[in-house]
Amino acid sequence: MKKAEYFKNKAKETSNLVRQIREYLHQFPELSFLEINTASFIAKKLNDWKIPFRKNISGHGIVAWIEGSLRGKKVALRADIDALSIEEANNVPYASQNKGIMHACGHDVHTACLLGALNILNEIKQQLNGTIYGIFQPAEEKVPGGAIYMLQDEFFQNLNFDSVFAQHVSPELPIGYVGLKPGPYMASTDEIYITIKGKGGHAA
Repeated sequence: MKKAEYFKNKAKETSNLVRQIREYLHQFPELSFLEINTASFIAKKLNDWKIPFRKNISGHGIVAWIEGSLRGKKVALRADIDALSIEEANNVPYASQNKGIMHACGHDVHTACLLGALNILNEIKQQLNGTIYGIFQPAEEKVPGGAIYMLQDEFFQNLNFDSVFAQHVSPELPIGYVGLKPGPYMASTDEIYITIKGKGGHAA
């Protein structure tokens, strides 16, 4: 069986697991720098699958790794894990149970997909060249965010990846399609601070 066909079949087999993970994470979203239970959930899955990892990287960041049987490149896959300060209005069985907090930007999907990918890759690690890393980054929705703090961590600095791949859901794309382009793609988080100087007064 060709590798592409193998991964396609394994993805179908793992789809229910990924859906269950996503729906669980969607029910219990946590804000930037407060992803305590989310990180614990990720760590438990990695432990269950016997995938080595390092947690508490600059807060609640986690890096897992799968070493292939042959020498090769270091390739990292990255997902963000935090949610937004939004009240969910969706009427679904897995709606947010944390009032005023919601996974409105798809980070629950990103985390679930990365866990699913690591689960598949761990099963075939004897056939892999090099090392696959899974980066679970906290606080993507804040500036400065979790990426900066993870990059400053001594453990992270010593990893020296050959390449890093991140994904983001894009609901406007048809199922089965992936969007790629050179340069910046999609939005980023920015904060604007405005100071207004003048005489005080009553708004009414």
